[in-house]
Parts: sequence; structure tokens; C-alpha cells
Amino acid sequence: MSEVSADDLTCARQGDGDAFGRLVEPLRRELHAHCYRMLGSAHDADDALQEALLRAWRGLSRFEARGSLRSWLYAVATRACLDTIEARGRRALPVDLGPSSDHTVVDAAPRDDVAWLGPYPDAALGDGPLGPDARYEQREAVELAFVAALQHLPGNQRAALLLFEVLGLSAAEIAATMRTSTTSVNSALARARKVIADRVPAQSQRQAVRKLGDARLRDLVAGYAAAMERGDAAALAALLTEDVTWSMPPLPHWYRGVEAVMNFAVQVPLTRCGSWRHLTTSANGQPAVASYLRHGGTGPHRAWSLNVLTVRGDAIAAITSFLGPEHAALLGLPGALPG
Repeated sequence: MSEVSADDLTCARQGDGDAFGRLVEPLRRELHAHCYRMLGSAHDADDALQEALLRAWRGLSRFEARGSLRSWLYAVATRACLDTIEARGRRALPVDLGPSSDHTVVDAAPRDDVAWLGPYPDAALGDGPLGPDARYEQREAVELAFVAALQHLPGNQRAALLLFEVLGLSAAEIAATMRTSTTSVNSALARARKVIADRVPAQSQRQAVRKLGDARLRDLVAGYAAAMERGDAAALAALLTEDVTWSMPPLPHWYRGVEAVMNFAVQVPLTRCGSWRHLTTSANGQPAVASYLRHGGTGPHRAWSLNVLTVRGDAIAAITSFLGPEHAALLGLPGALPG
């Protein structure tokens, strides 16, 4: 610990809130991302991190300076997340709720009784791994498939996997964090890895995007946005894999296969909604497109959805459309675009 950090720690223990802020500020972003991975919601991550920092402030006297402040704060944040999981349960995507729809559902009603998985802004993420022994890079560890798979794990397994595979902590360190035995941690890791292996593709989106290349990725994302704006069904279909899926939380219905997806696209977004405009962006370590909709003939286009794209080969293998203007705000995008 540097001299300045040691001074800040002493002052923070004496009740200096500014000193405590200086101690935790360099770690705030990575702690927030950890809470998102645990909880599947940026909003829940906000609440959990706030609770964790409050607990850390109140319990700072229990931190032993010979250890790592970072590891201690991760332990506090993990326990705050486990309390949230116990109280609220897991979050889901439409594909978790049942089979795909065999026909297009028009004017579907949202499911308000489901805690939906939400997107995460890439701007909050760093590059590379969080530790020398980490298996996942930071952006890989927020990809939709990975975060959705984590939601199928009990809280203790979720925490053990993230602390081991994303942070690179040892089983003994995790046992201390979770106040359990190393044997229990190893058992939780084994069970968690099996679920992840069954639910997450072998190739991450990070790897798929690198293989595709920046130029082709830009063309693919721009082509999706342009096809939607023009209402060009043929151009959209040409960008999709044969087994593509399209889901739209909080709507429960989802579609699998290019025929079903295009049937939905032709009947709903391409013809029934209105005029579209788009901004290309990224979320969850994946390419994304923010959609803005104008229902009438004049006026601005207002934020409508955030479409996170999953890429395989040189095509789009999944579209996850998070409906609601709040997702544009989450990414720091405007709430409306000029007409």
C-alpha cells in the first residue's frame, strides 16, 4: 500500500469520507461490473454497490492493512450481491421462459411479473483480464450468453465461478471471501462450470468479433441498421444465420430460425411500427444498435430499444432487443433524434 493510500486509510478509519472516497474510487467501475455479473441488472448493480460501499465504510475497522483492499471490497460486494439474490431470485431472458413462438405475435403484452436480464454499457468496462490467473477478459465476462447462464446458478456457485474465473482468486481466497471451506468452493466451481459449458458457446463474442475484423463488423452492423430503416426484408435476411433468434424483453415471445424471424420482422418492425432511425454502439462486449422510432409523419424519433447483436461467422446469430428508452440513457445516448 502506498504512503498516500496508507494515509487515506488512517483518515478514513477516523471518519474522513473524502479519504474513503479516494480509496474506493479507482475500484468503483470494476466492482460495479462484478455486481452486474452477479445480478444481471445494471440497476441492481447500482444498489448492490451502494450497499457494499456503505458496509465497507461502516466496517473499515475490520480491514487488515496487510491484506488487499481490493480483495476485501470484492468480498463485501459479493456478500451484498448474495443478499440481493436471496431476496429477489434470478433474472431471465425470453429464451429462458419456454420454447420459441411458432407464429408471429402482434401487439404482445409485456410480462411485468418477470425480473428481466438487462444490458450493460461497454463504457464502464476495462480491457483485458482483471488478474493474471483470470480465464475471462472483462468484456467477455459481461457477454449476454455468459451473464444469462450465470443466472441459472445458485448464488454461491455464481460467486465462486466469478471470483475464480474472472478475478483469478484462488479457492482458498474465495473460501475466505464467502466464509466457507475450500472443499465447498471446489464443489461449487465444478457444478458451475458444467452449467456454463452447457449454456455458453465455446467461442466468445470477443473472439468472434476479432476473427470477423473491424471493417466487416462495421458493415454488418451498419447493414442491419440500414435494412431496418429502409424496411428492406431481403437485405435483413441476408445478414442472418439460418438458426438466428430474436427476443425482445419484456415481451415473452421469441423467434428461432430465419423464416420465423423474418416473418416477425415483416409483420411488425418493418411495416407496422413507423419510421426508424439508428445509432450504432456496443453493449455487453458486443455490437449493438440503438433504435429510435417515430410513429407519426413528423417530429423527433424517440429512443425505443437497444438491440444487442450476437455474431457468428460473418452473420448475425441473435438479436436481443431490450425495449424501453431507459436503455439509451444507460449507454449515455440521446433520448431522441431529430426527425
